[in-house]
Amino acid sequence: MSQEIAVIGSPEFTTGFKLAGVRRYESVQEAEKSEMLDDIVERILTENEIGIVVMHQDDLTYLSKEVRKAVEESVDPTVVTLGGVESSGLRDQIKRAIGIDLMSD
Repeated sequence: MSQEIAVIGSPEFTTGFKLAGVRRYESVQEAEKSEMLDDIVERILTENEIGIVVMHQDDLTYLSKEVRKAVEESVDPTVVTLGGVESSGLRDQIKRAIGIDLMSD
């Protein structure tokens, strides 16, 4: 069963998660994102021990169309994006991941 959390993003983004005890993280400098982010995300998505991947919403713009689609459709691991202007919200991400809305009226 996948139980580990992985965080992908800038050093500033990953630092708080490291301090909170997340052991699996990939820090990527802003200048390297367009070159390296696709490879890092693809690798993390295939690791069996990873259950949740946390990224900054704005970093999705650096991903290729194919990798972005894989991120959006991924259920195991579940990809949670935080921050950014276009954030769909955690509720929508959970609904997509498990297939039901736990907060339906």
